[in-house]
Amino acid sequence: QVQLVESGGGSVQAGGSLRLSCAASGFTYRRCVGWFRQAPRKEREAVATMRPLGSAAYRYDYADFVQGRFTISKDASKNIVYLQIDSLKPEDSATYYCAAAQGIACRLDSADFDYWGQGTQVTVSS
Repeated sequence: QVQLVESGGGSVQAGGSLRLSCAASGFTYRRCVGWFRQAPRKEREAVATMRPLGSAAYRYDYADFVQGRFTISKDASKNIVYLQIDSLKPEDSATYYCAAAQGIACRLDSADFDYWGQGTQVTVSS
């Protein structure tokens, strides 16, 4: 059974940083994984995806609003995917979800993802 468990959210002041973690069980991260977020009264939006290209190479895609502030990465030995968020802004406040895809499609689109975590809350104060 595939399970994704996020952690690392919290309340921070604008300009601060957080590192979100997503621990996986039931599969390895040699597949497309991504981070999404959803703010109150807004639709879920993609943040970043990471797709394996070969033995050790990956393709990284980021949403336009990221502007170099977010970094997706993984620790294969621990089967954990991370989202490092720097220079946090109040508009980054949302519930952040990690997701994994069953197939090969790996767009910045929630429709490509089959497995989801429960989310971790990020609140940024000004």
